[in-house]
Amino acid sequence: MSVAVGSLDAKYREFENKVALVTGSSGGVGLRIAEKLAACGAHVVINSRSAASGEKALTGLKAISQQVTLARGDCGDYHAAEGIVASAAAINGAIDILVSSGAQGSVPPTPFAEMTGDQLVTAFTSRFYARIFPVHAALPHMQTRGGAIVLVGTDAGRHPTPGESMIGVVGAGVIMLTKALAREFSRWKIRVNSVALTLTSDTPSWDRIFSGETFQSALFSKALAKFPSGRAPTAEEVARVAVFLASEQAAQVTGQTVSVNGGLSFGGW
Repeated sequence: MSVAVGSLDAKYREFENKVALVTGSSGGVGLRIAEKLAACGAHVVINSRSAASGEKALTGLKAISQQVTLARGDCGDYHAAEGIVASAAAINGAIDILVSSGAQGSVPPTPFAEMTGDQLVTAFTSRFYARIFPVHAALPHMQTRGGAIVLVGTDAGRHPTPGESMIGVVGAGVIMLTKALAREFSRWKIRVNSVALTLTSDTPSWDRIFSGETFQSALFSKALAKFPSGRAPTAEEVARVAVFLASEQAAQVTGQTVSVNGGLSFGGW
């Protein structure tokens, strides 16, 4: 476990007694974010489709804080997302922080010409809906107190990569959604930001990518060799940025997408 209770930073004590829902948080970036929010005093609700993975994550988080609960369900199903959100809101009457993470795609990076029509649909829906359904479902529970929403996206939406056309479409959609919702939600004092990831170590995605010789592993092996620092960002490093965006330290930051890419690429929109 990468976060200890004793590491609570004074500047993040604002999280104490706040309710934070982190979807897709049984591993990787989502779990690292949940750890940090728990260590900073928030009541954290984690989410997983898998009972085994969810319980394992919950057990680890209990070593940091007893204010952690698990809400199982698939956020790609709107009714399930509503139930997950409702269980979080019931803790203290509202939700203060939403981090929409996870959403493993059902179709890995694949050249566009090699995809079937069904794969085009699945590649989009399996990633995008699980990202936006929790936001829509959580909005009624955030309007009274205000708060912060952080979406976890991908740099493939800013920088075209062969084999990631549909992943890039979803990433670009998240970036534009971040801007649009930040404007719409400002009337309720809800900030909306996102973090855009590249290849990130200490994640289930990393393990899947390099588990065998595939188009995906070849693609990302080339990317891995190009990081200026000689390594990819870690899930812990991404989590630090996400927690900052959720905090009052970023009170005047909204509608922004921060790339945590280790300098692999620059620019974008």
